[in-house]
Amino acid sequence: MVAAVAPVLGRTPTFAVFKGRHHYLCAAKIGADDGDDGLLSDMEDGWVGQRSRLGADIARVTDWANDTDTGDRDDLEQGVSEAAWRQVSTSARDCVGATNCRWGAECFAEAARGRAREADIIVTNHALLSIDLMHNRSILPDHRLLIVDEAHELADRATSAARAELSASGLDRLSRRISTVCGKEVSGRLAEIADAFGAGVAHAPDTRLVALPAAVGEALTLLDGLCSEAIATIGSVPSDAPDAMARNQSKTQLNEVRETAIRCLADAASDVRWCEGDGRGRSLVVAPLSVAGLLGEELFSERTVVATSATLTLGGEFTSVAASLGLRKEDQLAEGETARSGSGDGPPWRGIDVGSPFEYRKQGILYVAAHLPRPTASGLSDAAADELVRLVTAIGGRTLGLFSSRRAADTAAEILRDRTDLPILLQGDETLPILVKKFKEDPATCLLGVMSLWQGVDVPGDACQLVVIDRLPFPRPDEPLSQARSAAADEAGGSGFAAVSVPHAAIRLAQGVGRLIRTSDDRGVAAVLDPRLQTARSYGPFLRKTLPPLWYTTDSEKVTAALGRLGAP
Repeated sequence: MVAAVAPVLGRTPTFAVFKGRHHYLCAAKIGADDGDDGLLSDMEDGWVGQRSRLGADIARVTDWANDTDTGDRDDLEQGVSEAAWRQVSTSARDCVGATNCRWGAECFAEAARGRAREADIIVTNHALLSIDLMHNRSILPDHRLLIVDEAHELADRATSAARAELSASGLDRLSRRISTVCGKEVSGRLAEIADAFGAGVAHAPDTRLVALPAAVGEALTLLDGLCSEAIATIGSVPSDAPDAMARNQSKTQLNEVRETAIRCLADAASDVRWCEGDGRGRSLVVAPLSVAGLLGEELFSERTVVATSATLTLGGEFTSVAASLGLRKEDQLAEGETARSGSGDGPPWRGIDVGSPFEYRKQGILYVAAHLPRPTASGLSDAAADELVRLVTAIGGRTLGLFSSRRAADTAAEILRDRTDLPILLQGDETLPILVKKFKEDPATCLLGVMSLWQGVDVPGDACQLVVIDRLPFPRPDEPLSQARSAAADEAGGSGFAAVSVPHAAIRLAQGVGRLIRTSDDRGVAAVLDPRLQTARSYGPFLRKTLPPLWYTTDSEKVTAALGRLGAP
């Protein structure tokens, strides 16, 4: 980019990388540490060995804090654990702001923001861009041109940034934190509400909550009242108060919890609520039904925006992704309206498909196993397993297996290990970087996994010459956001499946098939073991048009022969 801009600008441009606050050391946390295990205050329940290792990591970071000019985690050699970094950094939600912090002049995040303001080109990520949009464009420095790469993912990133959640464990931690500034009585009542809230969400389903369970609603109402009381108890905080940081952080966190409780109670048509859980407990989550309005109003305001991606065209058109960004096509302008006026349902857009440097029809084959039965269960059928073994054996490894469920990936690994002598790597057995490194180094290897492999693996050359996809990646029918968006499309007189599920599958499928051809020298086969890509008349052609234009076939014998040639020494 620097080389491309230099002739236009007349000089070599400067640039800065701008990251979220949690990427930087928090000078307040380092400066406020009392040296007596202070930074381990959130680890009361950790066992001794865990605290010891965490303490060693924190000690190394605090030593580094005296030498670093950036405070950027990426500049810390030999890194530290996520748990350790949480103790020495802060999030945008918890930060009280430089003007309210006695260490504001030493803030690494503010220094990074200052460097960004002086740069010609700023590099940031979707998450920070989304947060900037939700805060009235107050985070990123002013700019005239915005280039959004991987723009097909922006709506999902913005949705994630706009979601909020509450958990019993988070409320319990907050009750302990506010004890010193609000008193033990208020802290104890918050702990009781946390228990009641935890009991309520424990029995709630994982699907969309059209109505809140009574116990959850009661806990949220009590939470709203208690947070208001606690905020009033803290009152205004003078900047020179000795406990200013603790009081300001408590107010910020209480405000956020109260706003989330009110949002969950509001039952707004624009929001979707659901419960989800992991090993740390269950949470109540609320997220926007759509961010198209937000993006349409804020993303394109007062600047030129260029959105790019290899998967912007779905079914051969830009329409679906443009709609998710709150855009409307230029030919939808009202009579007399100019292309830059932006009135109506959203700003207008122009699209151009610049093609690809790859000769897809010569470099690769798209094979659909149309003879297989339609997938029914979430695992891998016997027929699909047989087809997988046949394909992998023909090429002798060199296979990236992309599966729609953990169960299917596990089954595939077990079958391949039992019926072949090839090294089989399974996502989860080791960290992903180690698995990908092993996959690159040994062409006889097969790497199998789930969704993160569909997007995050770049293995050019002969180590990856067969990409196998077990089924079309439609979203789960009970996934809350997809469920709500499909219902909204149905209620508006359209088709939820066509408007939500098919575009979702198209993007994921294109990303998966895109793992095959990474350079102009790559050769290989993308095999889809789901016959619906060939047989489904309503959406099969749409999905195929979304994929790279590989040579297409359903002939298993031709594919086996091609794989044999690729695998020949």
